[in-house]
Amino acid sequence: MKIGVYGGTFNPIHVGHMAAARGAAEALGLDMLLLIPAGLPPHKVLAADTPGAKHRLEMARLALECMELPCESRVLDLELKREGNSYTLDTLRELREKFPKDRLYFLMGTDMFLTFQDWREPGKIARLCTLCAFGREAGDRERLLEQKIRLERELGADAVVPELPGMVEVSSTQLRESLERGEGREFLAPVVYGYILRNGLYGTKADMRHLSLEDLRCVAQTMLKHTRVPHVLGTEGTAAALARRWGADEESARRAALLHDCTKKCNWEQHMDLCRLYHIPLDKEERREEKLLHAVTGAAVAREEFGASPEIESAIRWHTTGKADMTLLEKIIYLADYIEPTRDFCDLRELRALAFEDIDRAMLLGLTMAVRDLKKRGVAVHSNSVRARDYLKGKLDT
Repeated sequence: MKIGVYGGTFNPIHVGHMAAARGAAEALGLDMLLLIPAGLPPHKVLAADTPGAKHRLEMARLALECMELPCESRVLDLELKREGNSYTLDTLRELREKFPKDRLYFLMGTDMFLTFQDWREPGKIARLCTLCAFGREAGDRERLLEQKIRLERELGADAVVPELPGMVEVSSTQLRESLERGEGREFLAPVVYGYILRNGLYGTKADMRHLSLEDLRCVAQTMLKHTRVPHVLGTEGTAAALARRWGADEESARRAALLHDCTKKCNWEQHMDLCRLYHIPLDKEERREEKLLHAVTGAAVAREEFGASPEIESAIRWHTTGKADMTLLEKIIYLADYIEPTRDFCDLRELRALAFEDIDRAMLLGLTMAVRDLKKRGVAVHSNSVRARDYLKGKLDT
């Protein structure tokens, strides 16, 4: 098995790191990529305001989920847990014990490769792995090839210098300075930028209750499992289209859609903690069915943490079960959640078309389908869903 080992301070991890990881994985035909944030790098002094190990590890994890690599990938905390300086030799020895028969590629950029002979015991490092150097600027390749020959001759190193297309040159120092000025988001994965804003890293001072729509889109992703992000973004786009069609406020529809699943990944205990914190009463049906809780707690989090208006809070609150006599925004979020483009659990062609032709009849169809599906699967149907369906039946039959 071919394993790429990519270490760095990742302070923060940015699109340059991501492009290098993706390019190396493709060029080398890696079976696995290991991303390893450094604890105390011996070659540089971390700034006093550098985020702690937990934050850099989480940003690396979030970024790795976004990379769409052609191989398995993991983020390891072995250097962050180790006391003292993060020496590559120690890391590679540990990995060699774990992967004794696999080929390890140690990935590094131009500056690291050109100074490799000055590292701690470079000969021993070279015997544990294949060195893989990549340049980010047009003029780097010639220097890298010269160094490759030198290291092979002087250290007996096995080194490769693949050409990696689409490389991006980003200065981490300049990026940190840009973030403090409210700039630099284009050099980060949206979810990493959202994490930075949410945790106030690198001098950012975002007010979570007054985020721009663009910033909210990034922050919302930090609250989701990676696999749920396409659904939430799809719901946002569909809600915006429905708002334009039916004359609702588009920004409110987008904000409600972005936050409608903000507590979806919480477990039962976390939902109960939120209920106690925000004094949320639950009915017996909500206490029995955990899947209903994210609409209830999500509405409270949207209100308390993100300053959601009562209209947005209510749209989130009722997006799962629905209720009788729903507002226009509540209907839009219910339908957008149901019919957004990534949904494929049943044939939604009729419902998708009807949502833009007659929103009340679309709601009736959606509720009828939902109730029927729940009964078919043996799941208890919330009484609010039945009342919402029956209310629309009565309204449309008169």
